[in-house]
Amino acid sequence: MEIKVTADLLDGLVLALLDKQDYYGYALTQDMQTAISISESTMYPVLRRLQKNNYLTTYNQPYQGRNRRYYQITPEGRTHLERIRKMWGDFKTSLDSVFYKADIVVSHSDLNDAKGNEHG
Repeated sequence: MEIKVTADLLDGLVLALLDKQDYYGYALTQDMQTAISISESTMYPVLRRLQKNNYLTTYNQPYQGRNRRYYQITPEGRTHLERIRKMWGDFKTSLDSVFYKADIVVSHSDLNDAKGNEHG
């Protein structure tokens, strides 16, 4: 089973990679695939949306007789990335608290079962 990635989280992942360095589309997709399952056909609409929202800018650079389009994060993109990181942190904390509570409940129930077996 695979956990679905929301558009906000996908934007955050793309912006986080671009915060470290500029990428051309194929290389960005390859690096994203180390973390999540994503195709180029999904990646390019994300990049266009981020560019339309002024979170990215592009420039062309020659490579082996052709131009590669590179994506670069903008100051607005960095601000948006920080908002997404904050939302992710809050979301992760709330999920961790539920998972942690679930672990405690299981541990207590296992402990109670063990105590019941000792007396039975």
